[in-house]
Amino acid sequence: MRFIQVAQRAEDLERAAEFYSWLLGKEPQAVFDPPGLLFFDVGGVRLLLEKGAPSALVYLEVADLHLSVEGLRAKGVRILAEPHVIFVHEDDRLGPAGSEEWMAFVEDSEGNTVGLVSRIRTSGD
Repeated sequence: MRFIQVAQRAEDLERAAEFYSWLLGKEPQAVFDPPGLLFFDVGGVRLLLEKGAPSALVYLEVADLHLSVEGLRAKGVRILAEPHVIFVHEDDRLGPAGSEEWMAFVEDSEGNTVGLVSRIRTSGD
C-alpha cells in the first residue's frame, strides 16, 4: 500500500494554480474544469485541488524554510506562524537523527492552512 492522493479545497482553480505553481515550483499536472479538479504531482503523490473538497492541513517539505516564507511574504501571502523548531530528532524514527524539524504555517490562496517543513542537520554530516 502507498499514499496516492490528498485533496484540498479550492474555490478558484486559476488562483489556486498560480499559488501552488509558485510554491511547488512546477505547473499543474492536469486540470479538469468542469467539474473543478486541479492536480499537481508532489513527489509521486497527487495533490488534488478541488472545488468540492473540504479543507485539509497539508504539510510540504521545502529546502529552505526561511527563504520560502520570505518569498511568500513578498507575494502578500498571510503567514500564520513564523518558522520555529517543532522537534529535535535524537533517533531516526521520524526523521534523520541529529536534525531539527522546523515548521511554519501559511494561508494559501483559498484560505486553507499549509504547513511548510524543513529539516536542519545539527550534528554529524
